[in-house]
Amino acid sequence: MSDRRGNALKTILQLMCQLLWVVGIVVGLSGLYLLMKYTQNRIFFSDAYITLPAICAFASAVVLVVSAFVGSWLSLRDSMCLQGWFVLLLVLVFCLESTASALAYFHTKNLDSEIAPLSGMFQKYTGSSQDANSRAVDAAQEELQCCGVHDYKDWLETSWFNRTGGHSVPHSCCNSTFSSCNGTVDQPWELYAQGCQVKLEMSIRSVLTYIIWGFPLVFLVEVALFVAVAQLMRDHPLMAYQIMDKN
Repeated sequence: MSDRRGNALKTILQLMCQLLWVVGIVVGLSGLYLLMKYTQNRIFFSDAYITLPAICAFASAVVLVVSAFVGSWLSLRDSMCLQGWFVLLLVLVFCLESTASALAYFHTKNLDSEIAPLSGMFQKYTGSSQDANSRAVDAAQEELQCCGVHDYKDWLETSWFNRTGGHSVPHSCCNSTFSSCNGTVDQPWELYAQGCQVKLEMSIRSVLTYIIWGFPLVFLVEVALFVAVAQLMRDHPLMAYQIMDKN
């Protein structure tokens, strides 16, 4: 192999490994964000299975970063051992990313059933600051800027609304742009228009989509890396043993 061709392959390998760093960070942040969203709203989920794609994505991000480090090292020296470890790590990343993508796709199709407990949480609302369920509902409405399950009218059918005289909804329903809002239902334009279910689904589905599209991106980068490493392995098959003999 000519020095020019070898240097070109190593330069390509170095550049692709830098891209691996970026992809690893993006995938890792997607998984971390999904875990954070689940932690903040776990009372509204029927089970914890929604975290599985996040765990797989975060694990693949860790392996991606390690792969980028090994690949960068490989671009600086010829070693059959490093080449083998690099290929093994890329295969592991492929398995983790494909699993994360498949799980994320599955959960995007089943979000309605997984957020089913949301309606029950609103029915159990008491308005007490000592009640964990009520605090979670208020926090969700303020964070997601929503009111009720589908809209503010859902509050009209709750026992809390009847006990409080049937005049207003929780203050967490108030649109922050209206400083004078006190939650009264005769001024619905001062309340958040959308319900919490659609807002929560949109938030979770968006991060699941990032995880899904992370797989084809990683796949394309890995194909380029496999080609570069295959060329190095073909043109320098005995380099590692030569280095060991010199030592």
